[in-house]
Amino acid sequence: MSTTDTEITFFWRPGCGFCMALERQLASTNLTITYRNIWEDPEAAAFVRSHAQGNEVVPTVQIGSSVLVNPNVDEVTSAAVTTGGD
Repeated sequence: MSTTDTEITFFWRPGCGFCMALERQLASTNLTITYRNIWEDPEAAAFVRSHAQGNEVVPTVQIGSSVLVNPNVDEVTSAAVTTGGD
């Protein structure tokens, strides 16, 4: 897997099993990811709500201008490669 210069932000919250699973899977990639806890970061929570029909659905991952709500690792890596080539 290749790295990308595209900015990737992973929105999460403590105790989220889906977040922990996706984080573990992404750890085996070469992607550089910024993590934002929506319970400690009101702006991050507002961002997630704006992309999840008013809900705080995590994990939500922003890759450049693309936003994926509750994605799997293949969706994240595919979007990172696709967006990184733009």
